[in-house]
Amino acid sequence: MNVEPLQWVIGVLGAFMVGVSKTGIAGVSALFVALFVHVFPSSKQASGLVLPLLLFGDCIAVLAYRRHAQWRYLRKLFPWTAVGVVLGYFALGHISDRSARYLIGGIIISLAALSYWWKYGAAKAQDRAAAAHWSLAASIGIVAGFITLVANAAGPLLAIYFVAMRLPKMEYVGTIAVFFLVLNLFKVPFMVNLGLITTQSFEFNLLLAPAVLLGAITGRWLLTRINQSLFEQLVLGLSAVAGLLLIL
Repeated sequence: MNVEPLQWVIGVLGAFMVGVSKTGIAGVSALFVALFVHVFPSSKQASGLVLPLLLFGDCIAVLAYRRHAQWRYLRKLFPWTAVGVVLGYFALGHISDRSARYLIGGIIISLAALSYWWKYGAAKAQDRAAAAHWSLAASIGIVAGFITLVANAAGPLLAIYFVAMRLPKMEYVGTIAVFFLVLNLFKVPFMVNLGLITTQSFEFNLLLAPAVLLGAITGRWLLTRINQSLFEQLVLGLSAVAGLLLIL
C-alpha cells in the first residue's frame, strides 16, 4: 500500500499511543482512532489498520497482567459483545465510507461525553451497584461489540463497565487486558472478510510494531508519574475535537 509521509507520522504516533493505552493511560484509545481515520482516505481502511496494532498491544498487556484476570466477568460480558460484533459486521458492510466517517466521529464524541458523564455525574455507589445486573452487561456488551467492529473505539465504554464492577486496580487491568485480546482476535475474521485487513496493510502494521512496544514501555512508566485524571481529561477533549472534525 502507498503511504504518504504524513500518514507515516500519524501511523507511528498512533502505534505509540496504542502501546500507551494498553499498559498505562486507557483514555488515549479514542484519540489514536480519530487520528487514523482523519488522515487515511478510507475510514474503513483506517479501522483495518488499527486492529493488528491493538492486538500487538493486547499481547504485551496480557503478558504483563494476565495473572490478575477475573474470568467470571469475561464469561458474563463476552457473549453479548460477540453479538454486537456481528451486528457491526453487517452494518459496516452496507454503508458508504462517508457514512462510516460520520458514524465513527459520532461514536468518538458520544464516548467522550459518556466518559465525562460517568466520571462527574453517575459514579455514585448506588449507580455502580446497579451495574451487576445482567441486563446492563447485555446492553453494554452489544453496544461495545458494535462500536469495536466499526471504529475500534469500545475502550471507554468497557472501561466504565469494569470500573463499575469495583475491581481492585490490578484485577481491573488484568481482566480488561485479557478481554480485549479475546475480543480483538474474534474480530479478525470479520475484518479480513470485509477486505479491511490485507497482506499489504499487515506489512504496514509490522513496520509500526516497534512503536507499539515503545508506547507500552512508556505507558507503564507514565502511569505512576503523571496526574492521570488531568491527562485523561485532555485526551477526551482532544478526542471530541477530532471526532467533530470527522463529521465536519
